[in-house]
Amino acid sequence: MLEKERKMELMGKFARHGSDVGSPEVQIAVLTERIKQISEHFARHPKETNSKRSFMILVGKRKSLLNYLRQTNYERYRSLISELGLRK
Repeated sequence: MLEKERKMELMGKFARHGSDVGSPEVQIAVLTERIKQISEHFARHPKETNSKRSFMILVGKRKSLLNYLRQTNYERYRSLISELGLRK
């Protein structure tokens, strides 16, 4: 799980307005941070397979949110993936 301070920092950075916690940008940023943490965990513990399903669910959810953002507002999509360092 993400630390509360790190999650609030991400929400503040990617929020569209002051009380924004549910926009696609915020959700993608939080999911990306969780995916990074879990992938580091898998690097340390390569034989653990119990959490792989939940990891793949998170990756799929992030992918669908990225697709939604790309279809609705391509400029915000491009800026988000460059800030998060997701793609080329």
